[in-house]
Amino acid sequence: MRERFLREVDAAKRVSPFCTAQLIETGVAGDQPYIVSEYIEGDTLQQRVLTSGPLGGPALHRLAIGTATALAAIHQAGVVHRDFKPANVIMGPDGPRVIDFGIAKALDASATQTSRPVGTPAYMAPEQIMGHQVGPPADLFAWACTILYAATGNSPFGSDTLPAVINRILNAAPTTDSLHGLLRDVVESCVAKDPRARPTAEQVLLRLLQHAQPNPAILQEAAAAAGATPPPPNAWAPPNAPYGAPPHGAPPPVPTKQYAAGIPPQTGSYGMPPINQPLRAPVNQPPPPPYHPQPIHHIGTQPSVQKSSRVGLAAVAVGVAVVAIAAVVVVAMRDNGTGTTGTTGTSSSSLSSVSSEPTTPEPKPSPTPTVIRAKMPGLSAYLYEASTDPLALTYYDVNDESKKNWVNYPRESRDGKFTRSTKYWQQYLSPDGTYSVGRPRNYMSDNFHGVDIITRSTGAVQTLKTVKLPLTYEYGEWSRNSTRLLFTILNPSGENWTVKGFIVIDIATGKTTVRRINDPTIKDGRFYWSPDESGFVIAYTDGTTSGLRHYNFQGEVVKTIPGVGVPYNTANGLYSPSGDKFVTKCPDTNAGTCIWDSETGAAQTQLTSDCNPVLGWWDEQHLYCWTSPSDTVSKVAVVDLKGDVVRDLIETTDVKRLSPYYVRTGSS
Repeated sequence: MRERFLREVDAAKRVSPFCTAQLIETGVAGDQPYIVSEYIEGDTLQQRVLTSGPLGGPALHRLAIGTATALAAIHQAGVVHRDFKPANVIMGPDGPRVIDFGIAKALDASATQTSRPVGTPAYMAPEQIMGHQVGPPADLFAWACTILYAATGNSPFGSDTLPAVINRILNAAPTTDSLHGLLRDVVESCVAKDPRARPTAEQVLLRLLQHAQPNPAILQEAAAAAGATPPPPNAWAPPNAPYGAPPHGAPPPVPTKQYAAGIPPQTGSYGMPPINQPLRAPVNQPPPPPYHPQPIHHIGTQPSVQKSSRVGLAAVAVGVAVVAIAAVVVVAMRDNGTGTTGTTGTSSSSLSSVSSEPTTPEPKPSPTPTVIRAKMPGLSAYLYEASTDPLALTYYDVNDESKKNWVNYPRESRDGKFTRSTKYWQQYLSPDGTYSVGRPRNYMSDNFHGVDIITRSTGAVQTLKTVKLPLTYEYGEWSRNSTRLLFTILNPSGENWTVKGFIVIDIATGKTTVRRINDPTIKDGRFYWSPDESGFVIAYTDGTTSGLRHYNFQGEVVKTIPGVGVPYNTANGLYSPSGDKFVTKCPDTNAGTCIWDSETGAAQTQLTSDCNPVLGWWDEQHLYCWTSPSDTVSKVAVVDLKGDVVRDLIETTDVKRLSPYYVRTGSS
């Protein structure tokens, strides 16, 4: 015991004194080990809340930064606190200080593990209660609980009987209504049941300090912020918005780069020839579309995010035997009748509050009573579809790299055959099937890049003018009622194709509206319809900040949502069918795919899987995307918002690059 104690306090000596009580001396007097630490004048956080009430506003924000700074320093030294709680936070004159980490278990391999949970049950993480291996994520769970206590004056999982508290920790989410904006998002991510879904202490600091990337002085800066004046007032939230809402231009919480240097995004279903091929356009012919830095579909090299294995968190039965405060917590396991535990954690994590009431089953994709398998012309691939599907594959591109050529395969009808065509660079079929719009390979004689509106029933073609050489357009997106078509204006200057505005075509009148926008912050994006189709949305990058920018029809900025990551290049729109949420690559590039609230930009769900890249929304509760189950097979599949595959749509073993274009059908 003495040797283990000395090993653990030796690890604690490595902790930098940022927002912690410094360890001065350790040793053994006779048989009694001891620790001498710095004396911090002040009440504990628990005493402060009991005597003065809950904290709020800047005081709560500084508390969050200071305590997260302490945990970051503790974890950097290879130590886990294991008993982080309000009683172990001193409200010192220079800011909060964390104490009582001197006997925490070191993460060093030499540290002896114990089979008993150590800590205060009301602030224990689920894995700690269950006696599983405990690491830094358990401290982040306790940190979030402590912040909620400071904001409300109550333990987040209650303070009644110990069995009831433990049951809530394992099965329910705490109420976070007392928090707002950025702080609420961070706390909700830290109380995820699955420890792998929680951020690190350093990631929490980056988010709270609104930094895009870590730096060597992050702990010094955070420690100063914890004892200094509050952060600048909220410029993004409306007047009277609660403190802690994200400010205008707030950077994402972790390092992110919107797109590779100067090259437009590889983010979805648009296939494009490589710019480094000898495809220079002669006079009166537009250059080929830009090539994305990563292949849209290329066997063996398709980018993927490995899906984590599942971890089980057992539910607690009504009977729980507890032997002493720091002794073994004996948890009776409740079987749900199928041989599995009552609650199962997954590789996805929800960032919003979850009711402790039983949830209804998650909706599944539309029923597919008869799935038809059909060969796709032009490559070694098969299509799987049913008449009840909410989307239909109406068109696809195939890039034959050996011939340096793109071939179009538009479809005659929703369930008709695909026909080979090389007339256009791309074609865009309307949701109602009435029109096909072609992007010609050549400029017109007056150097305008035309667009062909084709009435499919008659074959009649109307050619409209768009932009003039050297500009071109790309990324067609239809309105839901098939009356308007949106394009993004591009300037193909060498390898750096940059966004220069948008085009809206009114199909009935033939009117073409061109809005030129010279804003370098949106140069690497593409325009989408807004949820109600009253305006347009595009990704922007301003310094270290990336997010979404809303424009009206006049080309004026009307709204900005910062810090939501980079959108995928989703061919059938950025938003879910209802318009209530949108999907992006998470700001943390290791976190996979994130779902956000369309109106506020609040995080809803994140998922990690081999679903990459995302191609669009299948229905309100499912996405569809590329997956690579093996080195020789790639698939387009429907996945739920946990990242689990529920349906295959396309399967291919071809090395040619395939870009599928799905359209939402009228019945959906």
